[in-house]
Amino acid sequence: MFVKSLPNILTVSNLFLGILAIILAFQGEHYVDYAAITVIIGMLADGLDGRVARMLNAQSEFGKELDSLSDVITFGVAPAFIMYVVVLQDLNMLGIIITAIFPICGALRLARFNVQAGVPGYFIGLPITAAGGVLATLALYHQVFNVALLAASMLLLAFLMVSKIKYPNFKKVGIPKAAYWITPIIIAIVVLVAIKYPEQFPKIVFLPLAVYALYGIKKNIEILIKKIRGRKKKEESVPFE
Repeated sequence: MFVKSLPNILTVSNLFLGILAIILAFQGEHYVDYAAITVIIGMLADGLDGRVARMLNAQSEFGKELDSLSDVITFGVAPAFIMYVVVLQDLNMLGIIITAIFPICGALRLARFNVQAGVPGYFIGLPITAAGGVLATLALYHQVFNVALLAASMLLLAFLMVSKIKYPNFKKVGIPKAAYWITPIIIAIVVLVAIKYPEQFPKIVFLPLAVYALYGIKKNIEILIKKIRGRKKKEESVPFE
């Protein structure tokens, strides 16, 4: 019974980490690094629950809905609050609106994911997990980038979540059953590294997440260029009267 509940335990752990990240964010700027780290560790738990469920043949509608609700908190609300604490609260009502837009778009993306048939091997729209990870770590650069750029980046991530851009899906990449015993060790190592290097750890994770998010923009530009070229070819092929 416990083994079959393991995926849901991982999902609830993800939810707990999201709540913890929110609490840490509101403790002040000195705790923002730890709040971002908590979101990143939540990403690890989120990446494992589905794989463990498939390995144990323990997938369920309950687990699917629980996962979506947890993701809204950990990767939607928590990163938005982290950004609000370090940057957006100085923008008054505009800051509140931008803060709200991000988790709202995340919830819309998850709702669409739950009810629409997906494309094999791809996500439609930037996954909230990646968007939340980028935003949580982007907040750590609030002293490097100006407020306008950070707010624009937040809105861009929100747009990418509800867009129809295809992103590669690595979630269903299988892990050999024999390797699952090292999962707790991997989690423990990640946590220890995060605690020992709280300032550097989130910034290391930021780069691959940002590249993944920017992939969608690149893809969107390529599609737009193809449409423009196709339209020009059609216009050139029309004979002059």
